[in-house]
Amino acid sequence: MPTTENSMQPKHIANAIAQLGQGLGPEVITQVNQLFAEQQQQLVNKVPALATNLAYGSHPRNQLDIYGPKDCQGPCPVVLWVHGGGFIRGDKGSDDHWPNTNVGRTLAQHNIVTAVMNYRLAPDNTWPSGSEDIAQALAWLAENIHQYRGDKNRIILAGTSAGAVHASGYLRLAGDKPTVHGVVLMSGLYGYTPLDDRDHYYYGDESTYGQRCPKEAVEATELPLLVTCSQYDPTRFQTEFNALLQARLKRFGTMPRALIMPGHNHYSMPYHLGTSDRRLEMELVAFVSAI
Repeated sequence: MPTTENSMQPKHIANAIAQLGQGLGPEVITQVNQLFAEQQQQLVNKVPALATNLAYGSHPRNQLDIYGPKDCQGPCPVVLWVHGGGFIRGDKGSDDHWPNTNVGRTLAQHNIVTAVMNYRLAPDNTWPSGSEDIAQALAWLAENIHQYRGDKNRIILAGTSAGAVHASGYLRLAGDKPTVHGVVLMSGLYGYTPLDDRDHYYYGDESTYGQRCPKEAVEATELPLLVTCSQYDPTRFQTEFNALLQARLKRFGTMPRALIMPGHNHYSMPYHLGTSDRRLEMELVAFVSAI
């Protein structure tokens, strides 16, 4: 298991992220990736995938990769990781493209089996395709994850950005019969703010959003939640984060487990996992271990 010593964010990286501010887009992604590339390549070399490009459904995008410990006797807890990408892009990654693979490689070092999935993308695939793909992936895990020493009775669903939206949508889709035992939502959009232009590719017209958004499901679920947001997330994501916490407080009298990541932005929050900054890593491990 990695050491937790010297687990704060290096000052030069914190300064670089602060200078990027709250912006989104390919240029910001490129700059964030460059900040972590050296450490993430070391992680790629250290923790190989157990299996790649496994089909969990019939669509070409219905594939997932498995990461896990080599020496765990099992059964180990399982995380299903759902990437972001604004509904229209994103990928589970590979040895040659580390983003999102870093989540699986990081958790593998803590005796956690992780499936990193792709899903169908908008605009060719619209609501609720992302959540339906998660349901298919979970069904595949229930049947097959024992082959990788995973415990089908301890599956945690986790996603970032659009992945958090699809994970929330899965809660709506599953109703009172979810097959997961906890949910991690990182920088998600749940239905407290209006759609932006790109969201229409997935959700359709604004007039249907109230019936399609996952807000009620996330507010009402009794599953353990870990909800995160970053210091430099765009204002809309911060508004959604705060609104969800307040809604949970009103409904249950207490807020869910939650974390605001200082010194990070929308992209660096998931992409730094596996580096020397282990604050979020250890919070994820603690959440999974408590389930």
